Amino acid sequence: MKESSNRPQLHISVRNLVEFIFREGDIDNRTGKLNTADAMLAGSRIHRKIQQSQVGDYMAEVSLKMEIEEPMYDLTVEGRADGVWHGPYDETKDGISEYIEDLIYIDEIKGIYRSLDYVEEPLYVHLAQAMCYAYMYGVKEEVSHIGVRIIYCNLDTEEKKTFCYKYSFEELRSWFFKLIGEYRKWAEFEIQWKKIRKASIADLEFPFDYREGQKKLVTDVYRTIQRKKNLFIQAPTGVGKTISTIFPGVKAVGEDLVDRIFYLTAKTITATVAQETFQLLANRGYKGKVIHLTAKEKMCLCEEMECNPVHCPYAKGHFDRVNDAVYEILEQQDAFTREEILEQSKKHMVCPFELSLDISSWCDVIICDYNYAFDPNVYLKRFFQEGEKGDYLFLVDEAHNLVERARSMYSETLYKEDFLLAKRIMSHYSKSIEKALEKCNRILLEYKRECVTYILHENIGNLIFALMRLSTLLEDFFSEKQFEFAGKKDVLDLYFKVRNFLNISSLVDENYEIFSENGEDGRFMIKLFCVNPAKNLQQCLDKAKSTIFFSATLLPIQYYKELLSTKEDNYAIYAQSTFEASQRLLLMGRDVSTKYTRRTKDEFEKIAHYIRETIACKKGNYMIFFPSYKLMQQVQEVFLNLDQGKTECIVQESGMKEEEKEAFLNSFAMEREKSLAAFCVMGGIFSEGIDLVNDKLIGAIVVGTGLPQVSNEREILKNHYDETNGNGFDYAFRFPGMNKVLQAAGRVIRTNEDRGIILLLDERFLQSDYQWLYPREWEDRKSCNLSQVTAYVSEFWDSLDSRKNI
Repeated sequence: MKESSNRPQLHISVRNLVEFIFREGDIDNRTGKLNTADAMLAGSRIHRKIQQSQVGDYMAEVSLKMEIEEPMYDLTVEGRADGVWHGPYDETKDGISEYIEDLIYIDEIKGIYRSLDYVEEPLYVHLAQAMCYAYMYGVKEEVSHIGVRIIYCNLDTEEKKTFCYKYSFEELRSWFFKLIGEYRKWAEFEIQWKKIRKASIADLEFPFDYREGQKKLVTDVYRTIQRKKNLFIQAPTGVGKTISTIFPGVKAVGEDLVDRIFYLTAKTITATVAQETFQLLANRGYKGKVIHLTAKEKMCLCEEMECNPVHCPYAKGHFDRVNDAVYEILEQQDAFTREEILEQSKKHMVCPFELSLDISSWCDVIICDYNYAFDPNVYLKRFFQEGEKGDYLFLVDEAHNLVERARSMYSETLYKEDFLLAKRIMSHYSKSIEKALEKCNRILLEYKRECVTYILHENIGNLIFALMRLSTLLEDFFSEKQFEFAGKKDVLDLYFKVRNFLNISSLVDENYEIFSENGEDGRFMIKLFCVNPAKNLQQCLDKAKSTIFFSATLLPIQYYKELLSTKEDNYAIYAQSTFEASQRLLLMGRDVSTKYTRRTKDEFEKIAHYIRETIACKKGNYMIFFPSYKLMQQVQEVFLNLDQGKTECIVQESGMKEEEKEAFLNSFAMEREKSLAAFCVMGGIFSEGIDLVNDKLIGAIVVGTGLPQVSNEREILKNHYDETNGNGFDYAFRFPGMNKVLQAAGRVIRTNEDRGIILLLDERFLQSDYQWLYPREWEDRKSCNLSQVTAYVSEFWDSLDSRKNI
């Protein structure tokens, strides 16, 4: 069989094959980490260490491939054996007094957190992986017998436990092709579906008349995918960036340039827009299976999310039923919503979240949060496991959000007080764990005594060692003693935080700062702070063939290129705006400031007057954005006294629930006799990702430059970038702040029919340090003082009325 064959080609990894076919039984979160064995970060380290310790003709990371000619298609099964070596081998060194005969052996290495005392035999999926590799290697070398060695290694203690097996070639051959036979139904489904998908894409046309510059944007995206590159797009509102990235992505699938699209987003509302766009294409003939992955807690059908057969009826026997549930729903429909998945899970009594993940394995489009592709704790292992690259396209929507999100994903924090709480709880159940918790607490206490505000740490090896010991003890305790007790959740939460901290610690390099600080709430914390996430993100981006980053506010482009990828050959384009400058008035108040030294009652009154004068020129809905809740409340209080009830006001509250957010937005669609002033916070839920079109919003007033609040973390960021590129203030404050300003200002003009005012209130907007950060379409900006604002705004509305009457 050759790759150039015209027959349909299918590829599957050994790991995905055996984990899919051989799974059975319950979902059970009480059984420790063995079932999810190799933690990504620590697991790869221990693999290398074991491989490097071997002697003789040991070969590590041996790529193996088996090509199988089936009636309807050619199937390629491939993967990498952890090791291949030739015996004899005396296992006494590893604690097993048994002599292994002279054979070729295949190694499968699994790093686990659980004590090896509890590992009595290998998990069958681990043995099955090794058996696949053994058969594939046996075909290559034409052997009559071959050995398999499963090595479990505790990731904390590095203690090893080995299991060895011997198979005849014929025994493995029979077993392997029985496995392939069980997969055949699924493979034939995939082949038939891909034929349908490809045929539907061939004649698919762009669903709209191209706007000015849009056809070039679509072409640029397609060529980027064709060249297997990454592209950064600064796309002003109105360009139609969602369809302009999705359409060429779908066409690339039809041309076999990529096989699966991941539409990655930070917010539910943008995910909904993506769903609607794919449905638009489906209405025009596109056949693609599309799923929107929803967070586990939003999918759970139980009152409390306890994923084990005792507490959840959907967990009991889940793996015995889930494949039937997946196959049935795939046969019935193409788009999979949360509601439909919940109904299917109830019908088959399976976990809805796990069902959604399994459905995604057969989908052409996966719409999901950034963390499913990038977060080391929750990334989709079925697609992005280490060492494997897929035929994937990443479409990263609102990519400006990914910088801070990625910093959070690759950082981890521990609090001293959590160890004290856990120590008090565990003193009743385990003296060894109590002692280990006290050890961690003492180390953190030493750090605390050295810390006034915050302190940077060069080395925290003593803490890491103590955490590893604690983690092993907790893992063993919860594996062996599965009973409820007061405070169990607190201890489990700490355990998972410790595990994540240890995983992130293996990533720490020049892109990290380690610091501890005394918080304003009195708690003491230590943090592994990822100041530059580009290297970690790039390892994820390398899993895809091409990535398209796009946003209406991706300026300055070099800042985002530097922090989101390490590649030097990434493309960048500036999409042309489709809006006319006459659609809006862009004013900058030059006699007002939000600097901390200027935050006085006089300044609040001036800001309130600006707001009142602007709103008084035309009845309508306005949003006023502030850099903080505190400043918003201070100005609003002054505004209410000044306004004397002439304007209806609504205010964004911290931690609003979904129904409260919906009611807030619904206010803009109501008929009213007065103007509406909505007081909001920059960078919040109402400053991006919402569309209030036509007369639902006719003005946005942005108060201040959006600079993040001063904190130890921001100071550390500033100092880091001062040392690396001399632009510390820009990277820590100015660039993130300006992005919030641009997002807030972008709420006004969303369509070609929209008209409105954008008023920026801070004299710093006129400084040269800010002028070069503005998008091209802001070239017609004007400056004013308080005495001029009414004239400018009135003239703008009058000119629009004049054009209407012509």
